[in-house]
Amino acid sequence: MNSKHFVGMLTAFLLYFASGFSLAQPPDAGNFVAHLEGGNEVPPAETFATGQAVFQLSSDGLALDYKLIVANIDNVVAAHIHLAPVETNGPVVAFLAGPFPPADGAIDGILAEGTITAGSLTGPLAGQDLSVLVAAMRSSGTYVNVHTNDGVDPTNTGPGDFAGGEVRGQIAPAGRRPVAE
Repeated sequence: MNSKHFVGMLTAFLLYFASGFSLAQPPDAGNFVAHLEGGNEVPPAETFATGQAVFQLSSDGLALDYKLIVANIDNVVAAHIHLAPVETNGPVVAFLAGPFPPADGAIDGILAEGTITAGSLTGPLAGQDLSVLVAAMRSSGTYVNVHTNDGVDPTNTGPGDFAGGEVRGQIAPAGRRPVAE
């Protein structure tokens, strides 16, 4: 290709973008992930527990399948999706697991799997379309939290006893890190 032809192609390409046209954006992804760690909690929890939550939106956008996997965690009492950005605690909007009795022992592996629909939404999203939750997930405005309780007062005494949450992870589209606000 000679330089005159290359300059012509480059000029045409630049004019195309300057005229207001753009390349089509890929459709919004339907796969989401959250990596759960104690350091993501607010306030941070000192624990060796970790977890991974994966979500897949159905092609019609009406169902969100999930799987929640945990490791090195004791006394899980519940797991939820909460509505809030990074470093902020927020209300529960969907149940993932539990409630389980306190002091229920160690769990390593799949804690829960299921499907969330519009009818599953609770708290400020109750009565809303599932698309509202999905939009919050796409903008890293939701997180998964796994709560623990050893059944002995007081709470929040260490691993296996973080009633406010032992591990947490912001939900983001697969392949993208959560957006910090």
